[in-house]
Amino acid sequence: MSARILIIGAGRSSSALINYALQKSTELGWSVTVADADPSAAAAKIKDHPRGHAAWLDVTKTNDRRDLIDRADIVVSLLPAHLHIEVAQDCIRLKKHLITASYVSQELYRLGDEARNRELIFMGEMGLDPGIDHMTAMQRINEIREKGGKITAFYSFTGGLVAPENNDNPWGYKFTWNPRNVVLAGQGTAQYLYNGKLKFLPYQRLFRTTWDVEVPGLGKFEAYANRDSLLYRHQYGLHDIPTILRGTLRYPGFCAAWSALVRIGLTNADFPILDSDKITYHELMEALAPSGPGSVRDRIAQMLKIDVNGEAMERLNWLGLFRKKKINLPDATPALILEDLLLEKWKLGPKDKDLIVMQHQIEYELDGKKYRDVSNLTMKGENAEDTAMSRLVGLPMGIFTRLISQGMIKATGVHIPTMREVYEPVLEEMKEYGMELTHETQLI
Repeated sequence: MSARILIIGAGRSSSALINYALQKSTELGWSVTVADADPSAAAAKIKDHPRGHAAWLDVTKTNDRRDLIDRADIVVSLLPAHLHIEVAQDCIRLKKHLITASYVSQELYRLGDEARNRELIFMGEMGLDPGIDHMTAMQRINEIREKGGKITAFYSFTGGLVAPENNDNPWGYKFTWNPRNVVLAGQGTAQYLYNGKLKFLPYQRLFRTTWDVEVPGLGKFEAYANRDSLLYRHQYGLHDIPTILRGTLRYPGFCAAWSALVRIGLTNADFPILDSDKITYHELMEALAPSGPGSVRDRIAQMLKIDVNGEAMERLNWLGLFRKKKINLPDATPALILEDLLLEKWKLGPKDKDLIVMQHQIEYELDGKKYRDVSNLTMKGENAEDTAMSRLVGLPMGIFTRLISQGMIKATGVHIPTMREVYEPVLEEMKEYGMELTHETQLI
């Protein structure tokens, strides 16, 4: 059936979704509207496609937002997670389906009954992580269950990185998604289960507790715990599992240096720095360092109890944190100052390729033997515009939009993509776009 698709947001991860929707628009009779606070960014993504329309939208303007939503059948929101709730409430009022790539908040889950009553589906966590990780995990979990296996441990690790051939900075990282989310990642307390015991990692310890993850053909990565792994015992049907951990992958050495930034206070978004536009990075570090003899760099290293000439300090130095260069940002928090600095230092070059790495490790018992099922997914982007991140975040949302428009989804209410009617067709179509999951089973 023909459908009117509204995509809200034309940022870093939107390209593959918009391209998919425009490609399908002729075949399926879709009209595709891309709305953004910067309508020129939306127009650039549409590239004069006859079925594409660019629209201006300040999402905080209620009447403008409702007007656009009212003219759509399916809404795909790429907004920051905290803005989804108002869009969702509008979708309830105006009877529109909603798809997002963000974690589903408790507020959003509370709309589940109203969505069901209106025969609507609100699908969250429909991107990469969360998204493809859920779908591929459920596919493997169900295959193991169907042959009689009892799952005893589940580990899942995903990272959006820069490809090794373009890894030309000491952090091994460049931005392929929202920089603000990267800077604020991990705030709160991560939770997981290990050997039947609850484990909590508060923010100040999060990046100091890492796991080594070996990926065939790419070598060793390090992972830190991602949010609340316990939520997924219920979602994955693993109620009595003794070990469950979801983590984020980085190249080795990243976490120790990021932990240093956390402990210094540079990821703090709670207070503005007085006259921040008039001071230098060096003066900011002086303000954050303990008083005493020695250089600012020496005192920061002493405070952190790390080698002043070690790798972590070298990474901080490379960022330019000790330079006598003006910050030029008025009334900025430390987190905003750091984000602004990283936008320049971690910019993906026009021809740089990004790299997505995902690994699931599922341990299970079958016929008195213990096994480990290891799945790997890796994908490289083509350049700064056609990134693997954009493909793996955007394409699942595009495919799910098609499934709704063709009446192939029976579920209603608020969900994440752990149901077979969702993950099977989405993962099958993702193969056409170069996504391949390999897996091997080892006796342990």
